[in-house]
Amino acid sequence: MSLKDIIAPFSVWKRVFEKPYTNKKPIDTRPGAPRYRGFHVNDLDTCIGCGTCEEICQNAAIDMVPVRETRHGDSGLRPKMDYGRCCWCALCVDICPSGSLGMSNEYLWVDGDPEVFRFIPGHDEKSWNDSELGYRRAEGYDLLEGSRVPMPMLSVEESQKSFVEMVQGYSKEQAKAEADRCIACGICVATCPAHMQVPEYIKAIRDDDMVEGLRIVYQANPLPASCGRVCSHACEYVCAMKHKGEAISIRWLKRYIVDQIYLGEYSKILHECEPDNGKKVAIIGSGPGGLSAAYYLRLLGYAVTIYDANEKAGGMLRYGIPEYRLPYDQVEKDIEFIASLGVEFRQNARIGVDVDFLDIYGHNDAVFFSTGLSDPFGLDIAGEDLPGVVSGLDLLADVTHGKTPDIGSSVVVVGGGNVAMDAARTSRRYGAEVTILYRRREADMPADSEEIHEARGEGCEIVVQAIPLRIEKGTDTRLMLYWGKAEMVSDGPGKRPRPVLIEGSEEVIACDTVIPAIGQAADLTFLPQDIASRLVGKRGYVEVDEFHRTPVAKIYAGGDIANPKRDAISAIANGHSAAKGIDIYLGNFQD
Repeated sequence: MSLKDIIAPFSVWKRVFEKPYTNKKPIDTRPGAPRYRGFHVNDLDTCIGCGTCEEICQNAAIDMVPVRETRHGDSGLRPKMDYGRCCWCALCVDICPSGSLGMSNEYLWVDGDPEVFRFIPGHDEKSWNDSELGYRRAEGYDLLEGSRVPMPMLSVEESQKSFVEMVQGYSKEQAKAEADRCIACGICVATCPAHMQVPEYIKAIRDDDMVEGLRIVYQANPLPASCGRVCSHACEYVCAMKHKGEAISIRWLKRYIVDQIYLGEYSKILHECEPDNGKKVAIIGSGPGGLSAAYYLRLLGYAVTIYDANEKAGGMLRYGIPEYRLPYDQVEKDIEFIASLGVEFRQNARIGVDVDFLDIYGHNDAVFFSTGLSDPFGLDIAGEDLPGVVSGLDLLADVTHGKTPDIGSSVVVVGGGNVAMDAARTSRRYGAEVTILYRRREADMPADSEEIHEARGEGCEIVVQAIPLRIEKGTDTRLMLYWGKAEMVSDGPGKRPRPVLIEGSEEVIACDTVIPAIGQAADLTFLPQDIASRLVGKRGYVEVDEFHRTPVAKIYAGGDIANPKRDAISAIANGHSAAKGIDIYLGNFQD
């Protein structure tokens, strides 16, 4: 060993008098960079609990745990981080559709208990919860496609010429591209009244497996050809993708599956019926509620007979929705498969006129009725009994029966729901100029937003905050509708404003036809009075339990008469629940 080797270690002492490269107090003097990927933060109010962060994490460092009450559009779950597994890659932040998840720039956390490093950001108290520094998904940087695939449709000019279906449907390439946008969070399932397994049938589209897709759809919805066109699609209003762009076209994807398979193939794909169990169930009304109950009861082996007053089955699906929205052949497709299972249809059978209710009641083990709301409300103004005043439902039913309505060249529709929009757009197809009067604001209109948009696009004039006052005979036209302007008056927190007539604001519209479409009531005159008095509760609805059993033994009810949601998918769900209830009541239920 040389002398140099011996002396060399002592040479470092000269560094004692130089400025050190280390920090004596690193916690105080070494903050993370402004976009450093440190500990996670989460805005609990913005988070919807979709679980996309858990799904994308490559290290299984995230678990979704219950934190809040479940509500529409929010699972109530929130991500719980495990910092024994997390690698701080920030994929969870980049994928988050609501943008609630981020990372602070804090990175120092010292504790002797390893369990504390599993925590719920935003819920557990941490010093960085309100930190605005750190990593957030950059504006314009998206791992998810925010825009939906446009639906091919007839032009407004073309659609007004006939009742040909406006929505043309997705091609295979379009459907798969739209299906690829789904993050399979399942929040839509909880919101759907029928709890359809949406992520599963969308996955079937991605896999190009229409057979499996049809099986999944029919588990909870036996009217997919119809519902895939006119469903109120509450699922889309809570879709996680809506938080970063447009919701998945769930309704149109359901339609795509059904459109790919011929009716003749259904029997080879779907479940067969159980052997006949010797029990009979009567169903009154062949709308979505009655058809749904019939389908699921027949699968369970019951002999099912449907009684309906109309010439053809379908209820409001056929007689209350124009063919440009729901073609009759698609209604038939749904009905024909149900009939092929052995369900008996008795059309033109008016209960209380052609068939006695007590006779049906006595000859069946259970009765389910879903007769809808067929009695239109009047405007309760002078002159509404004049010739030229016709309800929206009557107009739509006449068109379905092949009659050309005598509406003249100018029409005023009163109302803001889907029936009002359908009546207005039908009138346009017969060449009339159409004005729609609605007493509240456009934001309050119960019609689907697309219906309002399309009605306006087809040339219907929409006048809001307009209250009808009276109808008189016209001179140059058949009628004169007098109306006044309304101001919206607050009724307090949590309540929608109330329209109040502005004195002296009266105006008049000359027209040939006035079409009231402000809602309908149930017509239960087919029931014996002693039974009807026991069934109807507050606000005119039939009282039912969770299985849609009424207070009268072996009578069940569903659809609009028992459900304030008043849409097809809710009626379908009611029919399914009633089928379960009847099966329990008759002793055949197996969990």
